[in-house]
Amino acid sequence: MVTSDFATLDLAPDLLRVLGEMGFAEMTPIQAKSLPLLLQGGDLLGQSKTGSGKTLAFALPILQHLQLRDKGVQALILCPTRELALQVVAEIRKLGRRLEGLQVLPLVGGQPGREQAEALANGVHIVVGTTGRVLDHLERRRLDLSPLKTLVLDEADKMLEMGFAEEMEAILRRVPARRQTVLFSATLPEEIQKLSAKFQKNPQRVFMDEEGVTPSLVEQFVYEAEPSERLPVLMRVLQQHPAGSVIIFCNTKAAVNEISEALSAQKASFGVLHGDLEQRDRDRAMALFRNRSSRLMVATDIASRGLDIEDLELVVNYELPPQPEVYVHRIGRTGRAGKTGTAVALAGAREALRILELERFTKTSFLRKPLGFKNQHGLSKNLREAEMRTLAVAGGRKDKLRPGDILGALTGEAGGIPAAEVGKIEIHDHVSYVAILAKTAPLAFEKLRDSRIKGKKFQIKMLK
Repeated sequence: MVTSDFATLDLAPDLLRVLGEMGFAEMTPIQAKSLPLLLQGGDLLGQSKTGSGKTLAFALPILQHLQLRDKGVQALILCPTRELALQVVAEIRKLGRRLEGLQVLPLVGGQPGREQAEALANGVHIVVGTTGRVLDHLERRRLDLSPLKTLVLDEADKMLEMGFAEEMEAILRRVPARRQTVLFSATLPEEIQKLSAKFQKNPQRVFMDEEGVTPSLVEQFVYEAEPSERLPVLMRVLQQHPAGSVIIFCNTKAAVNEISEALSAQKASFGVLHGDLEQRDRDRAMALFRNRSSRLMVATDIASRGLDIEDLELVVNYELPPQPEVYVHRIGRTGRAGKTGTAVALAGAREALRILELERFTKTSFLRKPLGFKNQHGLSKNLREAEMRTLAVAGGRKDKLRPGDILGALTGEAGGIPAAEVGKIEIHDHVSYVAILAKTAPLAFEKLRDSRIKGKKFQIKMLK
């Protein structure tokens, strides 16, 4: 029998303390099977779906074995997208917040390469990156992997799907032969098996398929909609399934733009996410969505993996994805952490067979219900009026800012704003996003504009 109590693991007291502070008492199934093996230093090939807790499964052993006095790169984690890489960085920083001097660096596109090079020169313990940017730093001799102890390929199947096989292999040829190699994948096609055979040494295999493919708390609906009528059907879906937070997934940027125009006409509170956006624009869109300053996100599949969104209530597949695995990753954004969620698919008559394929793949029968009459009053109020506004502070992690510094400026003697009216505070390298109740936002703007944070004045902007 596999034990599920973190306290049974041979973890440093500081790590166990942080797990307790974060509310983690019992391991998820993938953690219970993987952690003992990874803590022993062996290679691992793991199959696990999104939301299973695999990030913690590979991050804890890395932090446990880290030599903080040695500033060389001891762990490299490769991810398919910038979003997933940044989420992994945030998770590792949370878990390692009591490890004094811990340096974790994201190496992703859309961020200045010069600053990344400077950080590498100053010493970094853990690098989390996308294949292109990591390979670029390797070829420029900015990234030295000779001290590497652990290599993690996170969502390796997605990296192969996105055409990164050559970049992955080029990086793998540059890492030390003596290392721990951890490979996690939602699916295990033949290409993944070959990758494992080529670059891993006697890996332990961990499969997580006993819970089914689809989150059990997600209720799935399908509504018929031919391409010409898909947009008005979407609007009726949003009316029939009222939700405080919604992601609408599309296959193309053109569809994102089409929906954006319709939502703008309805004065909806929404953001967009697609591959052509600069990293700072993606960060801002996601910060506004996470802190409830915008209620809807219209996204291509760049957002289907690696997004950490609390209490997402509704996922809409405006267009069916080409592979059933992608569908599962899309709807895996909702129905997490014991909470229920709803997934809606729009499909034309010619897509009936694809719906049957998804039902077989997810081992679930989709609900088919009448959509009801068209609501002449447009979108519900909760999708048009956000409960929060967001302030952007022109300073971040590089300026040594912490959430407590900003919260103190707002709620301290000079600010006087009740802490209950301040929402999520996200600190990025050069900017921080602060969620404030909409009614309080103008006052909070004035307080931050006129005050000093850590003895310094920062430019403040009201975003949304």
